[in-house]
Amino acid sequence: MDIKQVAKETSKVLASYLTYQAVRIITNQLRETNPGQAIWLSGFSSTGKIQDGEAYLQEMLQENQEMAFRIMTVRDHLVEEVADYLPEMVRDNIQKANMDYRRQYLERMTQLSSIEPNPETKLQTDSEPNADPR
Repeated sequence: MDIKQVAKETSKVLASYLTYQAVRIITNQLRETNPGQAIWLSGFSSTGKIQDGEAYLQEMLQENQEMAFRIMTVRDHLVEEVADYLPEMVRDNIQKANMDYRRQYLERMTQLSSIEPNPETKLQTDSEPNADPR
């Protein structure tokens, strides 16, 4: 396992997600101040390129430099606000989720084993002769 590669890929995904969040924030702001621009940004962003934040910004720079700089500014602000909380939050969320999944699995397994008849009990009842019903 190459930890540095995992960290690099995680960082890229996080940067793309923050780009997406910046676009959402700006689109919501524009809906109130400039609905036409909001519609344009929504249309531009719906092409799927937003999945890769860096490719999206490069294309945005070609289409609308002012908007690209605005997105980069908001994205920069977001990373400054959340970066300190992320390591602990990610660790806590993953540990909690893993614990919940394990608990659910164990609950399911214990419910199944309490529902299924004990094989020894079944063998005894099958091998017992019919009792006299008097």
